[in-house]
Amino acid sequence: MAPLTSHFKRALLAFVALLGLLTLYKYSRDASADLVAPPRSLPIDVVDEVGHNATITDNGLLRAAMVALVRNSELQGIRSTVRQMDDRFNNKYGYPYIFLNDEEFTEEFKEGIRTLTTAPVYFGKLSTEHWGLSPYVTEEKVQEALKRNQHRYMYGGSYSYRLMCRYQSGFVHKHPLLEDLDYYWRIEPDVNYYCDIPYDPFKYMKDNKLIYGFTITPMEKLETVETLWETTRKWMIANPDYLQEKSFIHWVVNEKSVYTRCHFWSNFEIVDLSFYRSEAYESYFQHLDRAGGFFYERWGDAPVHSMAASILLRKEQIHWFEDIGYRHPGIGHCPTKPEMAARCVCPENANYMQRSLCNRRYGEVNNIYKHQALELAEMPDKQ
Repeated sequence: MAPLTSHFKRALLAFVALLGLLTLYKYSRDASADLVAPPRSLPIDVVDEVGHNATITDNGLLRAAMVALVRNSELQGIRSTVRQMDDRFNNKYGYPYIFLNDEEFTEEFKEGIRTLTTAPVYFGKLSTEHWGLSPYVTEEKVQEALKRNQHRYMYGGSYSYRLMCRYQSGFVHKHPLLEDLDYYWRIEPDVNYYCDIPYDPFKYMKDNKLIYGFTITPMEKLETVETLWETTRKWMIANPDYLQEKSFIHWVVNEKSVYTRCHFWSNFEIVDLSFYRSEAYESYFQHLDRAGGFFYERWGDAPVHSMAASILLRKEQIHWFEDIGYRHPGIGHCPTKPEMAARCVCPENANYMQRSLCNRRYGEVNNIYKHQALELAEMPDKQ
């Protein structure tokens, strides 16, 4: 019995040592996840050349992540989203998740996410420099605008909603946890992904030289963006060198220079981040910020991103992920083509894109030349 007992003790000691190493690894992974960003990528400066230099990491993945701006109180909603993302797509790849908050994340929130996925997880706090009142507006006028618009439209009286829209429009891509990414996929709490995704959308973007990807195209409420096109046209006239020789501006502005209010619903967007980092986009955002419309009206990041993509990109650089069934509270989309629908389980009413006027327009209009775009910008506003 002595040899057996000795052998058992050695095996037990080896098991305890292995368990200790695994515990240490988990602790070090979780502790560093709050602080360490994904590896650095190559900078890209020219809008027309994005997507060509995206870096592939040692594990074969692109430098990409799913990113959510989320509150501690939205834990269960974002857990549902992460579970669906993993089940539908990410369990085959292991792309990181990045969570951002204007407050510190609670340990309950962090643990609630870490126990749900085996993918790398990062948590970050927004800087007060980026999350706050624009230096180009006054507190007094903002409060007047909130009171005036309180009952005109959804979030009409919400100060925090305006902070979110401004942050998503001009600062999310500047957060240290995103600075080394080539692509990001925006995710939100309480959304639904109806379809299996049997490929890597990030790689699809890279391989096809795509810059902006979307799923749903609603029409913005006019009262929230009353001066957005007027402000944009002034930027175009003052900065013609930032425009490509062709653009997809006809999707957001018709032949009479009337703003169509069509936009890509940016609660889902997959983007080559070099677009948001480009000099052209930054100039456009700064122009909008100086105009004050994020606070005095309620310019959303969706119409801002859509306007920028339409005036600075060509149609072939923008992609409808028709095969990704998706629902954000209020609107849902599921594919109808049989080869796509076979991978989905959808409710009966998830057919918004079949009746979307903006989706119809997306299919009908094409690029126009730079001089034609500038002619639209110089027309009197007939809205």
